[in-house]
Amino acid sequence: MTIDPLYLFVFAGLFSPGPNVILLTASGARFGFRATLPHVSGVAIGVGVTSALMGAGIGALLLAFPVLTLALKLIAAGWILYMAWGLLRANQLAEGRAEGKPFTLLQAILFQWVNPKVWAVALAAAAGYTSHLAPGIAAAKLGATFSGLNLFVCLFWSFAGSLLALLLTTPRAWTLFRLFMAALLAASAAMVFL
Repeated sequence: MTIDPLYLFVFAGLFSPGPNVILLTASGARFGFRATLPHVSGVAIGVGVTSALMGAGIGALLLAFPVLTLALKLIAAGWILYMAWGLLRANQLAEGRAEGKPFTLLQAILFQWVNPKVWAVALAAAAGYTSHLAPGIAAAKLGATFSGLNLFVCLFWSFAGSLLALLLTTPRAWTLFRLFMAALLAASAAMVFL
């Protein structure tokens, strides 16, 4: 039995740290696993839609019109920096509840449109593993692969965040955690231009 190399590529691309991983881990820690589930579902759906569109040919459109790619990068970097600023300013309340709310299903779906890592991994997957397929088949294969694998990745990171919250027992620990996660998120904005 052999594993389709596409699955390994997509898993490695989505499991490694990026905006979704950072936000899901932080949400799991701040709001708990159960409250983060709509965020998890939205990421899995949004990543599937984005990668399906890439398989259907939107990647070729982005490559043909570099101004579209630049606009997407600028919007993505700005939005990620805005979220990093929000995370940096968030307060952890004394009772252990977090200020604010986790992403909703729709917010998480829409975030994938400006998530540069998802676009990069989906473009590479479309070019490297499905370019020989008809656009409809490529879109279906990429969408199903990205959504299915990413659901498990998202569940893992949000659950890991909820477990991490057990170690964050002091206001100082929460502050250090927020600073670290906000710094990672801000650094991921710079990766947009690499």
